[in-house]
Amino acid sequence: MTTLNGHRTTAEAILTSLGAADQLTELHNAPPVWDTPAPLGQRGELPPFPVQALPGWVAEHVSAVAEETQTPLDLAGCVSLAALSTAAGGRAVVNVRGSWIEPVNLFVLVAMPPGSRKSAVFRAMTAPLARAESSLLDRISPQITEAEVARRLAVEAADKAARTAGSARGEAAPDAIAEAQSAALAAEDIKIPVKPRLMADDITPETASTILVEQGGRLAVLSAEGGIFATLAGRYSGTPNLDLFLKGHAGDPLIVDRRGRSEHVDHAALTMGLAVQPEIVADIAGMPGFRGKGLLGRILYSLPKSNVGYRRVDPPPVPEAVAARYDANLQRLTVDLYGWEDPARLVLSPDAAEAFTEHRRTTERRLRPDSGDLGHITDWAGKFDGAVMRLAGLIHLATDVEGAWRRPISTDTVNAAIQLGSYFTAHALATFDAMGADPDVEAARVVHAWLHRTRTERFTVREAFTALPRSRFRKVTELEAPLDLLEQHGWIRREPEPPRTGPGRRPSPAYAVHPSLHQHGTGRTTG
Repeated sequence: MTTLNGHRTTAEAILTSLGAADQLTELHNAPPVWDTPAPLGQRGELPPFPVQALPGWVAEHVSAVAEETQTPLDLAGCVSLAALSTAAGGRAVVNVRGSWIEPVNLFVLVAMPPGSRKSAVFRAMTAPLARAESSLLDRISPQITEAEVARRLAVEAADKAARTAGSARGEAAPDAIAEAQSAALAAEDIKIPVKPRLMADDITPETASTILVEQGGRLAVLSAEGGIFATLAGRYSGTPNLDLFLKGHAGDPLIVDRRGRSEHVDHAALTMGLAVQPEIVADIAGMPGFRGKGLLGRILYSLPKSNVGYRRVDPPPVPEAVAARYDANLQRLTVDLYGWEDPARLVLSPDAAEAFTEHRRTTERRLRPDSGDLGHITDWAGKFDGAVMRLAGLIHLATDVEGAWRRPISTDTVNAAIQLGSYFTAHALATFDAMGADPDVEAARVVHAWLHRTRTERFTVREAFTALPRSRFRKVTELEAPLDLLEQHGWIRREPEPPRTGPGRRPSPAYAVHPSLHQHGTGRTTG
């Protein structure tokens, strides 16, 4: 024991000579070192668009357009999917299993800031659709002219027969009336073919419904702006009108009343491809009925990182051969499928079906409310597997534009669709975070705003509970999740719990606050 005490005495003497006690005191009193905090809801770097998942001729054009316009691959990639959906939507479905059938039309939205050259990319990716529409019109124009002439002559004959019947008397009257009725029916039976229409831009739901019915149940709303959302929310009518977009995505029947009669299509097929400004993504979450009725859950979202300020000023143009191949294939797919009354029914190969089943098992686990990362966006994630099949159908059709419907969807195609689905899932999580879909993140933002407003340097949980609105936090335990999130993101730091000095309630946990929230002159740091 003496030896131990001797060593202890020697150690204490050494520490004293080095001033260890003073150094420890100085370290204890020194302000903590803070890292730069992460914005609340940020899930790290979002994945880039997996252009390699697209068929070769589409991928080449997407890459070339992105290079020429100096835009992220995401923009051209997502618009290419909307273009394929315009070509095939309403003309093909995927028989997934049993009675589960998915149409192949998509709703795609890309959010990019102003000045991102959205219009240039839209033109490059959708120009073949406009040319296909013109080609279809050239084909049918002689039939339209012939029918219009025949209809005009038939109407004139019916009018003449009606006048004759009106003046007929005696035994001649019944025959004249019958002839007038026959002439009227003959005129009515002459149908004038509708001019082909594939796309619309700034359009009301009512007009879009009429056009969709006239076009046999299909239409695409493609725009480099997001004005359609304000229109759906009731900008012109004063009341929200989402019926067309809900039914048009699901492939449900649609009935339109016009010109004194009702017309309907058995399976509406609407495509939507939009490029909007980022603030619109947050705005649409608050538009009446958009989430509650399921519209937001039907959209595939993309939030590419802007490269404005880092763009080349002299990029190479799209190679002519690449542009020509894209133009020819997209036009051919559009024109060949346009006249199909009965949609092509695509099926999965046995191996592809098994790959998709395994994917669905993974999705189901992710939907768990207690542990799944998709548990708070089930309105979107519940349609995720269906979206993967829609993507698989489009990739399959575009891989062989001449006859893909003659063979089943392969495992490679399903895996490519799953890869695209993973991309859209990551971006959907970020999008719904921006919309305030995660209640824990929203609660953390409330606490963050309180800390910034009051410039609090240190607080206890009980102090926070007392200061924050009771309508938001009814119990102290409701602060646990948001405080944990704030700590994970680096905005606060929990202090060590002081030792207990006697019986009674434990002291309330205390937190230090990141200096950017309480120091004057730092400016506001976004959470």
